[in-house]
Amino acid sequence: MRDLSTELIHHPYTPPKGFAAPQPGVFKASTVIFPSVAAMRQREWKDKTGYTYGLHGTPTTYVLEERLCTLEGGRQCLLLPSGLAAIANVALALLKTGDEVLIPDNAYGPSKTLAEGELKAWGISHQFYDPMSPPDLARKIGPKTRLVWIEAAGSVTLEFPDVPELVRICRHHGVITALDNTWGAGLAFKPFDLDTSGDSTIGVDISVHALTKYPSGGGDVLMGSVITRDEALHIRLKLTHMRLGFGIGANDVETLLRALSSMPLRYESHDRSARALALWCQNQAGIVQVLHPALPGSPGHDHWQSLCKNAAGGAAGLFSLIFDPKFTVAQVDAFCDALRLFKLGYSWGGPMSLVVPYDLSTMRTVWPTHLKRGHLVRFSVGLETVADLQADLELALAILQP
Repeated sequence: MRDLSTELIHHPYTPPKGFAAPQPGVFKASTVIFPSVAAMRQREWKDKTGYTYGLHGTPTTYVLEERLCTLEGGRQCLLLPSGLAAIANVALALLKTGDEVLIPDNAYGPSKTLAEGELKAWGISHQFYDPMSPPDLARKIGPKTRLVWIEAAGSVTLEFPDVPELVRICRHHGVITALDNTWGAGLAFKPFDLDTSGDSTIGVDISVHALTKYPSGGGDVLMGSVITRDEALHIRLKLTHMRLGFGIGANDVETLLRALSSMPLRYESHDRSARALALWCQNQAGIVQVLHPALPGSPGHDHWQSLCKNAAGGAAGLFSLIFDPKFTVAQVDAFCDALRLFKLGYSWGGPMSLVVPYDLSTMRTVWPTHLKRGHLVRFSVGLETVADLQADLELALAILQP
């Protein structure tokens, strides 16, 4: 007779098969049990034919990966602890000493600082290109260029580039393209099928997604993904993923799986509210420019319309305002502090509306000609009622008036 503690650990009961419920089961594991030495030696961690170790996947992570592939139109998916970790995984997998990466000047700030910090220290050079000028990208691609990042829409200033043309240029030069698709979320457009010209073969090579934002929807999960269609490219990325030991918690995966099915509804709601508020802001005193891809006149509006116009909720929930330079930084900060429903906080995609003031002069190599001079404030519209958010903006704007 075995001791009770041993019996509890090695209990023979297994539940019957065939259980089905709306949500997938949550499997937590570092160790995975093999039925035999032969099975241990035969299993391959690079695919999804079996299980080897928690870092390489469980039934729970496999389900999320496959659903994300369906969302973005890819075939292979890697999960990472954050969107920035996903960006870093791409860089470390594809770049070596002597290589060069090109990054849009309006890219997500930490992506630029990664290039300026770790990548530069490892002998990997970088250039920033004007995302609204495909010829500028073409001029800057050189013999050492191995990777080009694209962002649509651009971080903070929300310019929408000619994504298909940027991809065509990179393809002509044989350079890999990676898209930060967090804004589009797989809903505004399909990154692997940029077929607006009728050429269904045009698409990015890699789509990176900060699942922290719209897929989570709650402002309470940090996670990222790297999605591809090419098997050989996926294996390059996956080998680096394995060697760096990237892992994510099963409960975070569970949260994403629960939220994913409602994302199209939430995304459309964010979009509808943001458009209404951006339109209203165009007529308010003290605001010299409203940046929102769906607004005529906003930088890249025609490119957005070409790629996203048929998507329900095709413009996300972000917009930015540039305030008249006659105001001081202190006055604009006071406007932000006066908001009650828009909370001061980074990130976006959750139920609560957020606001952040930015010093654009510290974020760009040059001040873009398509942006008016002034003080920039970015808004993330949540799921509150539009009328309440508009009233909040109206009261805060009043403090700027004499």
